[in-house]
Amino acid sequence: MTEKPTVALGIDIGGSGIKGAPVDITTGELLEERYKIATPQPSTPEAVADVVDKIAERFLDTLPSGAPIGVTIPGIVKRGVVKTAANIDKGWKNCNGEELFTAQLGRHVHLVNDADAAGVAELRYGAAKGRDGLVILATLGTGIGIALMYDGVLIPNAELGHIELNGHDAETRAAASARERDGLSYEKWATERLQPYFSHLEFILSPDLFVVGGGVSRKSEKFLPYLKLETPIIPATLLNGAGIIGAAALAAD
Repeated sequence: MTEKPTVALGIDIGGSGIKGAPVDITTGELLEERYKIATPQPSTPEAVADVVDKIAERFLDTLPSGAPIGVTIPGIVKRGVVKTAANIDKGWKNCNGEELFTAQLGRHVHLVNDADAAGVAELRYGAAKGRDGLVILATLGTGIGIALMYDGVLIPNAELGHIELNGHDAETRAAASARERDGLSYEKWATERLQPYFSHLEFILSPDLFVVGGGVSRKSEKFLPYLKLETPIIPATLLNGAGIIGAAALAAD
């Protein structure tokens, strides 16, 4: 039986930037400073693959031989194929991203959903470490990404940001981008948009813990105290590193 790698490269594809770093799989720590390049516009598969290749090249000389590479993408990923493209270029739909990146980099790449990667990172190394039962990570950004984990096992591609709530796709009303678009205070956003959303998730799934990620989690004290839930709800701790760390950890698995 081969030993699990102790170092892997994680690369996180976002709407505005693509960033990567080598990760210590034992501790979840970044071993070098993140390297970030702006996401190309349009963010076609080929253009993004070129950027991912540049980021990988930055670190390949210092990585152990055969170190795994994990890459995140904001879409459903099934057996390496990207099935949805809600917040990325439509050219990604039904693209075999895993094959594309593997061919571009000349070594195997493991492709995962971005919210799933962040959830695994928070579960293994961050806010949810040591927590059993059903943990739900919700990243509040341009949209809402969801990761479901039960007793440490990831249930992938849970697109619960797109559930219909009061006649709307939930993320169009409750994402952090919706707060900015509609000019809502944090209190109003929490009580009128986040409360119904998290209450609905609580009712249908009975989770043991909610973890809130995304850039807005840095300001969690401005909105989390307004939420009235039976389930504990806490901010993520790995912030912008979660996608990189989770991608590396899942590639090492």
